[in-house]
Amino acid sequence: MISLHFSFPLLLAYVCNEGWEKAGVAGLWWSAAIFLAVFTCVVLHELGHSLTARRFGVRVRRILLTPLGGIAEFDAIPRKPVQELLITIAGPAVNFAIAAALWCVVSFPDGWDDVSIPSSVGDLSRYLFVANLVMGIFNMIPAFPMDGGRILRALLAMRLPYLRATYWAVTVAKVVTVVGFAVTIYLEMYLTAAICVLIFLFGEAEYRAVKRREIDEARLKEALDRLYGRPTTEEPPIING
Repeated sequence: MISLHFSFPLLLAYVCNEGWEKAGVAGLWWSAAIFLAVFTCVVLHELGHSLTARRFGVRVRRILLTPLGGIAEFDAIPRKPVQELLITIAGPAVNFAIAAALWCVVSFPDGWDDVSIPSSVGDLSRYLFVANLVMGIFNMIPAFPMDGGRILRALLAMRLPYLRATYWAVTVAKVVTVVGFAVTIYLEMYLTAAICVLIFLFGEAEYRAVKRREIDEARLKEALDRLYGRPTTEEPPIING
């Protein structure tokens, strides 16, 4: 199921208005076309995550489209690092596959990137090539909970307990986002700076959620062991990260 955030139509209206002011009716239609085409690629990115997750038995509640991108909402993230790695990497892989396909069939004449509003199918295809390339690379930045951060967490979880892997992935993300915030403020890229702040906050929130879940699971296991008189056979999860 694909859902739209309430602000999504507002962003579409804003983009169409910008196109209208720059190139009239043609600008409006081409702006709407590139906006919808880019978000179609966002949906395909999230479907990459979702279909791979379903392959491992994870139920996908919905794909939510927001002005900042898409969010695939899963019932749970698999605790097996290899499964989380494959689910996560499937999204950027879709973008790189689309970019590779467009690279094979689209020409890139000199000066095409100076066109603010596309005026042909060729222009639109070139915009989509760049959009997918940027989307794939941006998502690979190791800033948890973005795809790159989740890939880092999955790789760390092959060697560390899940909570500790999450802790270090979030720590790396904090360094990356703080540096990104400083650079984007210096370059006066204030929207990107705001995104860095959101990523920082989302990463910390997810780490706290994982930590709470680890504590709850440890307490539940301890209670069941006491109730049924079972000896403890496994190390308890690390909950002091």
